[in-house]
Amino acid sequence: MGRKVTLATCCLNQWALDFEGNLSRIFKSIEIAKQKGAKYRLGPELEICGYGCADHFYESDTLLHCFQALKSLLESPLTHDIICDVGMPIMHHNVRYNCRVIFLNKKILLIRPKMLLANYGNNREFRWFSPWSRPRHIEEYFLPRMIQDVTGQTTVPFGDGVLSTKDTCIGSEICAELWNPRSPHVDMGLDGIEIFTNSSASYHELRKADHRVNLVKSATTKSGGIYLFANQKGCDGDRLYYDGCAMIAINGDIVARGAQFSLEDVEVVTATLDLEDVRSYRGERCHPHMEYEHKPYQRMKTDFCLSDCDDRCLPTHQPVEWIFNTPEEEISLGPACWLWDYLRRSGQAGFLLPLSGGVDSSSTACIVYSMCVQICQAVKDGNSQVLDDVQRVVNDSSYRPEDPRELCGRLFTTCYMASENSSEDTRNRAKDLAAQIGSNHLNINIDMAVKGMLGIFSVVTGKWPQFRANGGSARENLALQNVQARVRMILAYLFAQLCLWAQGKPGGLLVLGSANVDESLTGYFTKYDCSSADINPIGGVSKMDLKCFLQYCVKRFQLTALVSILDAPPTAELEPLTDGKVVQTDEADMGMTYSELSVIGRLRKISKCGPYSMFCKLIHSWKETFSPSQVATKVKHFFRMYSINRHKMTTVTPSYHAENYSPDDNRFDLRPFLYNTQWAWQFRCIDDEVAMME
Repeated sequence: MGRKVTLATCCLNQWALDFEGNLSRIFKSIEIAKQKGAKYRLGPELEICGYGCADHFYESDTLLHCFQALKSLLESPLTHDIICDVGMPIMHHNVRYNCRVIFLNKKILLIRPKMLLANYGNNREFRWFSPWSRPRHIEEYFLPRMIQDVTGQTTVPFGDGVLSTKDTCIGSEICAELWNPRSPHVDMGLDGIEIFTNSSASYHELRKADHRVNLVKSATTKSGGIYLFANQKGCDGDRLYYDGCAMIAINGDIVARGAQFSLEDVEVVTATLDLEDVRSYRGERCHPHMEYEHKPYQRMKTDFCLSDCDDRCLPTHQPVEWIFNTPEEEISLGPACWLWDYLRRSGQAGFLLPLSGGVDSSSTACIVYSMCVQICQAVKDGNSQVLDDVQRVVNDSSYRPEDPRELCGRLFTTCYMASENSSEDTRNRAKDLAAQIGSNHLNINIDMAVKGMLGIFSVVTGKWPQFRANGGSARENLALQNVQARVRMILAYLFAQLCLWAQGKPGGLLVLGSANVDESLTGYFTKYDCSSADINPIGGVSKMDLKCFLQYCVKRFQLTALVSILDAPPTAELEPLTDGKVVQTDEADMGMTYSELSVIGRLRKISKCGPYSMFCKLIHSWKETFSPSQVATKVKHFFRMYSINRHKMTTVTPSYHAENYSPDDNRFDLRPFLYNTQWAWQFRCIDDEVAMME
C-alpha cells in the first residue's frame, strides 16, 4: 500500500572543531540507519562542527571546514538512497545562520536556517547567529564551487520551506523552536506536514528530561503527526553535558527512545510508522480550512519515497513507557559520563582528588567510581571505542577492565591532607571510602608546609598570627585558615603532576574539585584552595541533592563507608580542635543551613529576586519557622556574603552544569563582582516592611 515509513534519528558524541571525528560519527550513524531500513536520517544541531564552537563560529575556517565535510558526505556512496539531514553554520548574504542541510543522492534539497534562537541559560546563539525572520519565505543560496562540482547545482532553496516526497511531507524545527510558544510545528501541522524533525543540542539539567519528552508528546497530541528528536551527547569541550534522549513520537505517544546517559559515541533510534495513523488522527481533530490563515509553506519536491509499495507485512512500532531517572541517578550518570569524555579527550592518565572525608569530596569520589562502573559495563557490552580509549589512558594495549575497583585504582588517586586541626574521624572516613572504591589513596601531612609559609611571614614582619581560639583576631583566624587551604591546592597540583612519575608511569593527573553550588553562592570557600582544580563534577549540584546522592550510592554500590560521612556535620576543619573533636561547622560559619541556601539560591536566580522581593516571598514560605525580622536578618546576611564574595566566581573551577540556579560566572549567571555591599536602599525597604508588620 506504500504508507509505512522507517525513520531514523540519532545522538552523536560530537566534539567542537573535531571535524574528522565528527564526520566519522555522522557516517557511522548513516550506515546504521540504512542497515535498519531507514529512508530518512536526522542528526543533532550543528553536528558537523559541534555545537560548542563559541567564538570559533566567527572564523571563516569553521565555515570552510564544514563545507569540506559536507562535500565528503555528498560524495560518499553511503549517503545514497537515504535523505540525510545534517547541521552546520552557513553564511548567506554575509549573515551567519544555524542551518539544516537536507540532501539526497548528491543533490541538496533545502537549507533550512534556524528561526528562533536560544539566548537564555547557557545559550548565547545571538552572539554568533542571526535568526531567519521571514516565515514561509524561500530564497536562492549560491553554493560554494566545491559543492557545485559535486551536486551540479549552482543555487539551492534557502529559507523556511518544507520537503515534499512522493508519499508525505517533512518539516524541520531546530532545538529551541520546540520550546517556543510559537513553535513552527503548529502551523506546519495545520498546513498538512506529517513528519516534524527537531535537531537539538539540549544540555542536561537535573529534573529536565521529562519537560523535553512532554514537549515532543504535546507537539503531536495537538494536531497529530510524527516527531523525530535528535540530540547531541557528551562533553563537547566545556561545562555542559548533552544528554541524548533521542526519540520518535506519533500522535502523542513515544514509540522509540534512546538513552539519556551512555558511553556510546553513536546511538541511532529508528521506528517504522504508518502514515495513515496520522491521517486518521487528523481527520477527526483538525480542520485547517477553518483554523489556518497563513500563507502555505513552499514545498521542495523530490522524486523519492520514504515508503515501499509492498509493506503489508512490515510491523509498526508501538508506544513505550518512558521511565525517567531519579535526580540521584542523574548525578551518578551525567557527571560520570562528562568526566570520562574529559579524561579521554584531554590526554591525561587519570584523576587526583583531595578527599577530606566530607560529603562534597566523597560525592566527587563516588562519581569517579560510577564512571569506572560504566566503563566496565560498556566494555562488557562490546563497546570497542571505550576499550580503545581506556587502554590508551592507562597506557596498556592489552588491558581489559572488568572490575570497577581495580580500574579505579589505575585511574584515580585520592589523598587525605591532614593538618594539626584534622580529626581522626575524618581521616578514617576518607581511608574507608577510598578502600571501598579502590582508589590509590595517599596520606599527606601539610603542617610542615604551613609552618614554612608562616615562618616566611614572621621573618619579614616579626609577627606570628594566632587562631581565635588562642587569642588571635578575626583577621588572623581567617588568614590561618586560608593558608592551610591554599597549601592543599599547591600540594594537590604537585602530586597530580608527579605522582605517576614517581611510580615510573607516564602521564599526569587532572585535579578534581569538590565545592557544591550552595557554597559558591555565598563564597564559603577559600579563593585558590582545593576548590581551585581542573574541573569540578559537583559544582552545579546542591548540598541537599548530594546528600541524597550519597544515600543512593550506599545502596547502589554498597559503599557503607558513606553512612558515617552522611551522619557527620559538614566542617572545613581549619580551626583548632577541642579535646580532639571538631567544633567548627560549615552551617555555623555560613549563618544559615544548606536547605535554606537552596531556597535562597532558587529565588535569586530562577525567580529573579533582589533582596526586597526575596524577603517578600520568604516571609510567607518561612512564616511557620521565622518571624519577619528573622527572615530580614537572613536575607541581609545572604546578600552581604554573596556580594562580598562574588569575585570568587570569576576564578571558580569549571564545573559540570546541573542546577538551574548555579552562580557560575562564565556565561550562565552574569553579575558584577564589585558590589556596594551595604545594599542601603534595598535593605531600608526591607526594614520599612518589617516595621509595618511588627
